[in-house]
Amino acid sequence: METSNPQQLQSEISRLQSELQMREQLVEQLSAELFRLVKGNTNFTPAPEVSQRHQEEMEALREQLRQVEEQVAFYQEQLENRDEEIYQLRQTNQELTDRSRMLEQVVQDLPEIYRQKFQERIQPVTEQLEQLQKENRRLHAELQSVSYRLALRSKRSQHLELPSFRGDDSEDGVELPSFGNA
Repeated sequence: METSNPQQLQSEISRLQSELQMREQLVEQLSAELFRLVKGNTNFTPAPEVSQRHQEEMEALREQLRQVEEQVAFYQEQLENRDEEIYQLRQTNQELTDRSRMLEQVVQDLPEIYRQKFQERIQPVTEQLEQLQKENRRLHAELQSVSYRLALRSKRSQHLELPSFRGDDSEDGVELPSFGNA
């Protein structure tokens, strides 16, 4: 049997049910009419060939009814399966929608999280850099001080201040020891 969409299956079931209901009404009407005829006429006994024909028609109707009931059961089972499938798909859709929302929130939060993590990791490096810069300034200042002192010493050593030797005995002059008559 070919598979159709649920709406077509539902319309087919409805059509078959209405056909079945109409047949049941006909059977009831025939049964009531037959009962009325038999009750009103006690001498009435149907001819065997008519009775046989009615039985064959009844058997054919019962067979058709059985087939229709099988079709209805088949369609009902398919509808139940599709309902279950629809339910599962809705559940999956809801789960995926929830997960998508969660992931969207995570993606929106990522820049802030990265900023925080980067700040946490960079803080020790920044502190160490500040210490190194402070140490560098201290060492640079010390180097300049040492360079200045070396420059002064070097200037003094190149320009020696020697006492002047003048012949006269002045206050500025330095007296040389006399070695006598040598």
